[in-house]
Amino acid sequence: MLSLNDKWIWDFWFAKDGADWHIYFLQADKSLGDPEMRHWNVTYGHAVSQDLKTWTHLGTTFAPAPSPAFDDRTTWTGSVIRDDSGLWHLFYTGTSNAEDGRKQRIGHAVGTDLHTWTRVGTGLILDLPDDSVYEEYDPALWDGRAMRDPWVIRDPDGPGWIMYFTARVPVGEEMNARGAIGFARSDDLATWRLEKPVFTGSFGQLEVPQVFQRNGRWYCLFCTAGEHWSEAYTAGQGGPRTTGTHYLIADSHLGPWTVAPGPFLDGDEICRRYAGKLVEVDGRLFLMGFDYWDEQGRFIGTVSDPVPVMEDEKTGLLSLTT
Repeated sequence: MLSLNDKWIWDFWFAKDGADWHIYFLQADKSLGDPEMRHWNVTYGHAVSQDLKTWTHLGTTFAPAPSPAFDDRTTWTGSVIRDDSGLWHLFYTGTSNAEDGRKQRIGHAVGTDLHTWTRVGTGLILDLPDDSVYEEYDPALWDGRAMRDPWVIRDPDGPGWIMYFTARVPVGEEMNARGAIGFARSDDLATWRLEKPVFTGSFGQLEVPQVFQRNGRWYCLFCTAGEHWSEAYTAGQGGPRTTGTHYLIADSHLGPWTVAPGPFLDGDEICRRYAGKLVEVDGRLFLMGFDYWDEQGRFIGTVSDPVPVMEDEKTGLLSLTT
């Protein structure tokens, strides 16, 4: 388990370098008193491990920019990837003080040692144009514009890179059916072209996507709260609305994506873990998430040890072994 005595930890992501797992995580000082204040008092922590259980903490690695900047209020969840030259790239979510943190945009920084990051120019690489197919901020609809949690991978169809991110679309009468997985492309990791989302519907939001291929199938992990289930998805489940981590499944990285049938991969009415990530160790899958609530309803703010995941060879469906 990864924990800090003086800080809460929540969303996280990994970079693998040889035998080392580097984890980056959102952190905030427990001296704030109220864990709900963590979102607006956030920096990135960094730790390293070889077994995903015992961690060496390396301190704070990234933080909001000096004002004025698109990311001077918060730097939220992202991903890290290495290019062909060996340079590491950090993609992250930023919000600004000028907009009271209500408009999310995506930023870019680079580094050589996996700890020291330098913004490329202003950092900003992806914003919503005026004619966007994505939902713009409207306080009557949602508490902010969703354009966050970038997950970047190589384009499996050829040279270049692709990005998935948490988004919403401006169509549909039900607010909890507007959640989307956004999509963008780049030739060089610096200039990005926004495209239509690859998935919409079923939930009000699909947070911290993680997209990967395994055994000929594509998976898109996401997390959401029970209160953000659509009416149609709720009716189809026939059970309580749970909060946690689930996944989409497809034959192609472009879809069509469908919500995996059955219960959430890792869900509870009182959420135990959230913002899960799947990791592969010696050919096997494991789930890790940040520890959310204890039995008394108190925020925990640590990262769990790996939990084994079972795979159905015929259907590709996933389930936890514990």
